[in-house]
Amino acid sequence: AAITPRTRLVLLNSPHNPTGTVLTRDELSAVAELAIEHDLLVVTDEVYEHLTYGAEHVPIATWPGMAERTVTISSAGKTFSFTGWKVGWATGPAHLVGAVAAAKQYLTFTSGAPLQPAVATALGLPDQVLVDLRVDLQRRRDLLCDGLSAFGLEVFVPAGTYFATTDISPLGYPDGTAFCLDLPTRAGVVAIPHQVFYDDADAGRMLVRWAFCKRDQVLHEALDRLTRAFG
Repeated sequence: AAITPRTRLVLLNSPHNPTGTVLTRDELSAVAELAIEHDLLVVTDEVYEHLTYGAEHVPIATWPGMAERTVTISSAGKTFSFTGWKVGWATGPAHLVGAVAAAKQYLTFTSGAPLQPAVATALGLPDQVLVDLRVDLQRRRDLLCDGLSAFGLEVFVPAGTYFATTDISPLGYPDGTAFCLDLPTRAGVVAIPHQVFYDDADAGRMLVRWAFCKRDQVLHEALDRLTRAFG
């Protein structure tokens, strides 16, 4: 029902922000089959491609018949923790990447030119750098998720990204937005309501996103503050 005669393009995000879901081979295969059957383009946001924990990330462009119809987007901001640099890239067939470049010139004039050689250097680093980052983030994920679970929240442990999701229903707030607006004053902690990511805000009404890409002492302090405020 989501695909109609007017459909021309599918937007895909895996690993997914905010849920941390990593699409499986079966799920990607289903998307690829539909794209080929209906002659659709696919634009896939894979900026968290290297930040997965026990889940396999497979680029959909590697599926038979998909390379010629897929634009893949990634980013140094997520891969190397350079979020403020705003340097990323799009890969795909020349005519599709050319269309992306033509559209982008009307959105931003340029990205940080001096930062681009630095990102090029980072892309040449040994793979072990990314392995070490992934292992460290998984440890921090477990630290935060275990703490939130002990605090009494249902935690949806992410398979990718550096965000974890909880259901805040036990805390008595009408929705995640009300909770997140009150949280800085009540506990000195910040989180993001899932409602801001949804077309149907009710679908994510009681869900809240937390970030674990922080120093250990920051995560411990946040959990301590939550316990003092709500315990």
